[in-house]
Amino acid sequence: MKIIVAPDSFKGSLTAVQAAKAMEEGILRYDPTINIKILPAADGGEGTMDSLIRSTSGILTTHRVHDPLGRMINADYGVLGDGKTCVIEIAEASGLMLIDEHEQNPLLASSFGTGELTVHALDAGYRNFIIGLGGSGTNDAGTGMLSALGMKFLNRAGTELPLGGGALGELYSIDSTLFDKRIAECKFIIASDVENPLVGLKGASYVFGPQKGATNETVKLLDENLLNFANITENITGIRLHNKTGAGAAGGAGGAFQAFFPSVMKRGIDVVLNAISFDDHIHDAELILTGEGMSDVQTLSGKTPFGIAEVAQRKGKPILLISGLVAEESRELLMPLFNEVHSVVGIDVSVEESMNESFHYLKMKTYKVIKDYFTKIKQ
Repeated sequence: MKIIVAPDSFKGSLTAVQAAKAMEEGILRYDPTINIKILPAADGGEGTMDSLIRSTSGILTTHRVHDPLGRMINADYGVLGDGKTCVIEIAEASGLMLIDEHEQNPLLASSFGTGELTVHALDAGYRNFIIGLGGSGTNDAGTGMLSALGMKFLNRAGTELPLGGGALGELYSIDSTLFDKRIAECKFIIASDVENPLVGLKGASYVFGPQKGATNETVKLLDENLLNFANITENITGIRLHNKTGAGAAGGAGGAFQAFFPSVMKRGIDVVLNAISFDDHIHDAELILTGEGMSDVQTLSGKTPFGIAEVAQRKGKPILLISGLVAEESRELLMPLFNEVHSVVGIDVSVEESMNESFHYLKMKTYKVIKDYFTKIKQ
């Protein structure tokens, strides 16, 4: 018997790999002879790189780059098991997790480090890229990343602007003369679960700016600055980022990729499942397990369990959802996607217990779910 274990991370408690291991141990407690294939998954958010590397037996390589506030840090990019595809997660060098709460300032935060990682990958000979846009701490429209690759952002006097989203209101022209020519030789697949446009009330600044430390006044300024960037970019490239789907991802870096890179933007979970050859792994599986920290109506917008459930239904495979917490008001909406929907948190396990001893409780919940499931189908 073969069971596929493909959870996303349980945010705040378990990585996708750790969650998969907990589920695996729960299954093996029920029956140590079961063949388990671990395929930790993601939807383009934080953890996408780790999931892809683990699921394809890839490697990580570490480099010294700048964090969002210009400090030197170690950051990784990954190479899939095919040895050809480079995975860069914007959160690695330009993530919100790299900035303490009291330091958060999207006027200054820059995606420069992500550009540096890209340069390192280009120097190593990689030309096929998967980019995960989740978890950014920036609102600079990807201009820091572009700067690291040689593009210059100039004010009316021809002086190069300082890094960060706060300076883009002074942007007057873009000089791409020294933009890395190797980019044109590449293929970029952009993995994102964010469909927001670049500007406006549903844009990068208004929706995500407050999470990155922006006040109401700052949000308005950042949006105006991104509008200026969008106007100038359209004049140069003919590409209108203003209302373009996904351009607002990662503080506008999604727009930078669409305007200046040979790229295609796809739903994050689809990129991940394709990269790990998910369809090939499940053809002889009898059961699929997936899960996430919190399952609610947002799960239906293309989160990891939703994407995996789509494949399971298409292939006629039973699938069980085991999440840290399932919002009761969303349970009826989730039920058509899964054969069973389960929550670790319940009568016997509190939210606090689930967070503090997440591995143990996920393992034990998986054991009980698997035991009950096979007891029912044997009857």
